[in-house]
Amino acid sequence: MMTSTTTLALGTSAGTLVATVLSALVVGALGMYTLLHHKQVFAWMKKIQKKGEESAELSKPSEWVDDLYRIQCGLGQKPCRAADFEELTRIGNMIKGVADHMEIIRLELLKIVERVEDYVATDLPDPGINTKVSLPEHRMQLVRAMKQEAARTELARAIITAQQKIKTLRRS
Repeated sequence: MMTSTTTLALGTSAGTLVATVLSALVVGALGMYTLLHHKQVFAWMKKIQKKGEESAELSKPSEWVDDLYRIQCGLGQKPCRAADFEELTRIGNMIKGVADHMEIIRLELLKIVERVEDYVATDLPDPGINTKVSLPEHRMQLVRAMKQEAARTELARAIITAQQKIKTLRRS
């Protein structure tokens, strides 16, 4: 009897089949690695974008808080009348306007607004034409000036707390 061997088709030997399977597995593994890497890159990009948006959101309040600090430093250790508080009041009103929309630093901004209002409420009366002041009135003005300085100090503390929070948020 006669036996003949024939190959089924070109490229169907065991070695070729193993090489094809192994190359498919390697390509699949590389594809999964690439997919995971891209997923991490996109997550990192979103994090950076969110940080940039938060930083941009904090820029104006940060600038106003810095201006407020500079102004209150200029008013330190001197008796102030209502006219001396105009710029301080204006910036306090701007901060008050955005405080409700700034969720991440709302409490700090509201504390600043409260302290600005407390400080402005300590304005000393205008002496007017009369330059002579009685001793009891002089003591009363001295007490009011000390209360004014204490209110300014509390405002400075609130401003510094807000500045630190903004700095921390920008770093994270």
